[in-house]
Amino acid sequence: MTSSSRINSGWKRWLQGWKHFDWSLLLVTIALTVFASVVITSTQLNQEATPYGLNHLFLGLVGVVLALWLARFRYEVLLQWQWGIYALVNVALLAVIFIGTSGLGAQRWITIFGFNVQPSEFAKVGLIITLAANLQGQRSPTLLSMIRVLAIAAVPWSLVFLQPDLGTSLVFGAISLGMLYWANVNPGWLVLMISPMVAAIMFHFSIPIWLVWSVGMGLIAWFTLPWRLFSTVTATAINLVSGKLGEVFWGLLKDYQKDRLILFLDPDKDPLGGGYHLIQSRIAIGAGQLWGRGLHQGTQTQLNFIPEQHTDFIFSAVGEEWGFVGAIAVVAAYWFICLRLVLIAQNAKDDFGSLLAIGVFSMLIFQVVINIGMTIGLAPVTGIPLPWMSYGRSALITNFLALGIVESVASHRHRLKFRD
Repeated sequence: MTSSSRINSGWKRWLQGWKHFDWSLLLVTIALTVFASVVITSTQLNQEATPYGLNHLFLGLVGVVLALWLARFRYEVLLQWQWGIYALVNVALLAVIFIGTSGLGAQRWITIFGFNVQPSEFAKVGLIITLAANLQGQRSPTLLSMIRVLAIAAVPWSLVFLQPDLGTSLVFGAISLGMLYWANVNPGWLVLMISPMVAAIMFHFSIPIWLVWSVGMGLIAWFTLPWRLFSTVTATAINLVSGKLGEVFWGLLKDYQKDRLILFLDPDKDPLGGGYHLIQSRIAIGAGQLWGRGLHQGTQTQLNFIPEQHTDFIFSAVGEEWGFVGAIAVVAAYWFICLRLVLIAQNAKDDFGSLLAIGVFSMLIFQVVINIGMTIGLAPVTGIPLPWMSYGRSALITNFLALGIVESVASHRHRLKFRD
């Protein structure tokens, strides 16, 4: 083979590797990151502080490089590393408890070479990989396999909850539920799985509804579980007991966590305390009206009325300075990202790749819904960042790592004519 033939063959192999790459998905996430950099810079305009906007842009560039690098590798290799990744994730989460750095009422970070790294963010991707590896290849998972998956998820979930990081622990739950549903687990089992939490909430709002719910869970157990009589009695009893157990778990929460879970229903009860974030956020978004006040022109944003507006409450700054049109554009971008993730999951060549894409989808859509919901008063303040928008080193890199894995699934959804 001549030198020119080898070069042409090399180019063909290289181009073939990018044939099925989802460029539209990558470009939309890049656009969100660049836009976020502009918004973050605006929120810091009148403060002598770290240039968060430039940092976000630089980290976004690093994230894009990592995503492109991951996309070139075959995602099947992760099957061989699943338990190593799982062990590394849990060791890192355990290290946070002993040598972690505290901030904002929680101990969530490890300082490495002067940078604060949040292991719970990377644990999201680690959990997705491990659950996908354990669910793949099962046409209809059994009850035992579902319990096994939940046991796997329970370890990192518990370590994150103890930090305490209620928001991220909820993301872990959303990932597990989404992947179990996509793996064709009986929907009744999933309802029974979350039923105690629902029963605990209902107990405090309406005793009759709580009783009806408990009986209804017994009926679901009768039709979906083995040992019908035993399962029905057990499911009903668990939901009846959950009302009181809810009070016990409520007592384990920190005061600020309790405020976040309650005050979103009526933030005016504590306008200068726990309800302050929500009130100021709603004022900012409402003030933006249709087209927004303009970049650097938002009163709530520029006068720093909204705490953490470059991180968890960045959507408030978008709503005030870019208006309804800007907010809808951001929501549309997330809709497009989620649509592409579902399409990649549907067209994946195997269950493992499909489950990886759905795991990332579950992680992102839950964070988007909760984050935007809390800024407009429809969800409690949980500290969940808005993907690619909220400033945060670990969160941004995690999102691009997850994107790179999904792009690998898309790139290798067909057998390639040329070997990588």
